[in-house]
This record gives sequence, C-alpha cells and structure tokens, in this order.
Amino acid sequence: MQQPRFAIVMVGLMLAVAGQPATAAQTLSDRIAALTKGFNGTVAIYARNLDTGQEFALAADTKVRTASTIKLPILCALEDLVAKGRIAWTLPVPVRPEDRVSGSGVLAELSPGATLPLRDVATLMIIVSDNTATNLVIDRITADAVNDYLDSIGLTATRSMRKVRGDGTALKPAEGGSRAGQQPENQRFGIGSSTPREMVKLLELLEQGKIVSPAASKDVLDLLKRQQFKTGIGRRVGGDVQVASKSGALDALRSDVGIAYTEGGRIAMAITVDDMPAIDYSPDNAGEELIWEISKILMEGLARSR
Repeated sequence: MQQPRFAIVMVGLMLAVAGQPATAAQTLSDRIAALTKGFNGTVAIYARNLDTGQEFALAADTKVRTASTIKLPILCALEDLVAKGRIAWTLPVPVRPEDRVSGSGVLAELSPGATLPLRDVATLMIIVSDNTATNLVIDRITADAVNDYLDSIGLTATRSMRKVRGDGTALKPAEGGSRAGQQPENQRFGIGSSTPREMVKLLELLEQGKIVSPAASKDVLDLLKRQQFKTGIGRRVGGDVQVASKSGALDALRSDVGIAYTEGGRIAMAITVDDMPAIDYSPDNAGEELIWEISKILMEGLARSR
C-alpha cells in the first residue's frame, strides 16, 4: 500500500501561537512555507515551546513512518517494566550470531559470544541507534508491551510494529511483530508509526518527569543528550544550545525528534521528511539539511519574547 502523502505547501499549514500577534505568526508560517516550497519530498512537523506553550504544526496529526525514532518509545516502555520489577537492568543479554542485523550500530561487529547487561544494550539502542540492540530489547519485552505502555499514556497512534530487519543490503525476514504490526493497514510503516504531535507529547511528558517517574524520565533524557547522530536538529547548534534527540533514517526518509534547550525556551519538535527520490546516506542528505533549517527557524520563531 502506498503511504499517503501530505502537502508541503500552504494548504494544510497551520500555526497556533498562544499570545503572539498575527504578524509574528504569519512570519513563522511564511518562513517554513518558503523553505519547504519546491522540496522534492513530503514534510510533517510539530513543535512546541514547553515554557510558553507556543506551537507550530504542519501535518502534525498525519501518521508517519518512524524509522529509528521508535526506539525512544521502546526505551520508555523498558523503563516502565524495570520500575515494575518485571525485568532488570543487570539482566545478561548474549549477542548470538543469529541476533545480528545489518544497519546502524556496533553490536553486529563484535566478536561472537559477547554478553552485555540490558542497561548497556538499551544505551546502544539510543546513542548509536543500534539495530541489533533494539531487537534484543524487543525479544525480552515484546513490541506488544511497548504498545500497551503507549496506550497507558495516551499515545495511541505511536506503535512498535516489529523488530528491525536490517538495512537494504541484507534484510532478514520480519519477526517479533506486534498485534498492530500484523494489521494490513500498518504494513507500510515498517518498524513503527507515530505522528509529530504524539512524539512531541512524549518529549513533554519526559520534561515533566511523567514517563514512569522523574528519575526514569531524566534517565531517558540523559541518553537522548548523548545520541551521537546530530545531523538534523543538532546539526549546527552553538555550544550554548543543548539538544536531546533521537533520529531515524530510511532510503527515502529522514526524521528527528528532540528538544533544543535554548535561551528562548525548551523547544520540543518532531520533523519527518519522506518520499525523497534520491538515496543518500551521506551527512549532506537533503532531508537532514532540511530538518536542520526547519529546526533553526522553529528555535527562533517559537522563542519567548524578551
């Protein structure tokens, strides 16, 4: 099934800015529209200043392919299960040859027989987006458990569909499918689905200390700050701006979900660029560049008045 496209022109472009004059709102709207006009792909955005409530939305409730950004909700569900005593961070996790999948990460490159504590596996899942580590986590908690947790916090469009098959050069059969992932209408999403608005809501709950507990929320945010892929939201931020983020990539897609801690406030944003015709895994990918340019405008346009 072909993924529905969502407009990148002014049709459907919405801006809701609390307490700001219409001219300021129009300026931000115009800047995003000018940036995306003519871009060869589709764009979905939601951003919110967590300190002022100002927000920006473009196709914010459209279901999108998550790629590796689904690893953030997986981590949150894992934190919940650890807090409930159903699994332990110290659980030894062997990395068997049959567990390895291609694509991002380092576990597939280690010597056979490596065993790591679950905590380290989860860390690799986030900071280097390790595909093998992600599958090892799902093997132990299941994708259905991830979705059950997401239901409990009201994020019903965000779904973990299945384990990672690897990159396009060496795909494994689909395994570890959730109930949602087995539904025909969800096949097009790959490993996960979400909406920009729901991803930002998850970030906001983390900042509020409401994902499991304040300590667990801080644990997740600390890992996001240590992610080593900063080619989107964190691409060229200055040293005075810290970014906590999780990115994702597919042949035709780039996405980034994160918080920029700026002088103008904590700007949470989720940006997905999909349907790009050219396959390019270099740092100069057009989608990565566009995400950075959009995030820069959002940091400026949603900043609190001084």
